[in-house]
Parts: sequence; C-alpha cells; structure tokens
Amino acid sequence: MQDKHLVLIPVNDETRAAIGTERVPVERLPFRVGRESRFRMVEGQLVSMERRNPTGQANNDLYVLDQEKFLNVSREHFQIERLENGDYAVVDVGSTCGTIVDAHAIGTTTGQMRVTVHQGSLIRLGTPASPFQFRVELNGAASPAS
Repeated sequence: MQDKHLVLIPVNDETRAAIGTERVPVERLPFRVGRESRFRMVEGQLVSMERRNPTGQANNDLYVLDQEKFLNVSREHFQIERLENGDYAVVDVGSTCGTIVDAHAIGTTTGQMRVTVHQGSLIRLGTPASPFQFRVELNGAASPAS
C-alpha cells in the first residue's frame, strides 16, 4: 500500500485570495501555517502593521493573509504532523482563536491540541465565523519527507 500524500484545498474565494493558490501540497513535515501580517486602515489605505522580515527564515510553510476586522489567524497557528501509524494530525500551536477540524475545536481554550485528519476533513483557522477553510485531500502519491 502506498503512503498517502496530503494536499490542502481552499474551500472558498476568501481562502484562495488569502493564500493565492488553488491547492497546497504538503511536501515536508511538520507543515506550519500562520498569518502573513496584520493590516489596519490608515487614512483610507490598508497598511501592513507587522509584516514578517522577507529576508529572514520563514516560520511557516504557508502564510494566510488575514485582512478581517477581527483577526482569525495567528502568526503561528497550526501545523500538520505525521503520526506513527501513518495518519496525519493537525496540531494547534497555541493560536489565539483556535482551530476547528470537522466541527471539533482544538487549541488552548479546549485543552486538546491535536486531532487526526482524514480524506475530506475540513480545517478552519480561527473562530466558527472565520472565512479561512481548507479541505484535506489524500492521495496515493509518495509520502512527504519528515
């Protein structure tokens, strides 16, 4: 049996716009996801208030551009790990708003930080009102390097 390869599929226009692509192959583990920067309206212009240093080493493998009034995505939000049995898990890494996987909240407010994901699982960054959602796609491609 071949190892499963995980791909994140943005499920709506807001998520696609926030990451700039239609699919995100998870090519190495752990795979980290977080917020690109914080924006604020200044004199009618959207201005970045805390952009990461583009010349420094990236903390995340995928950055989500969160321009919502109330931020949903933390700078370091969640990561995907491979479990010993070959399954994948989403681990909230202490984000402020938590992570929701298949309607199951994880994060510091729940005390549960990890949940296994399967084909078709939905991952929402932040609160139930957050627009940022991904569907998990598993296929029989080669396993990502750990």
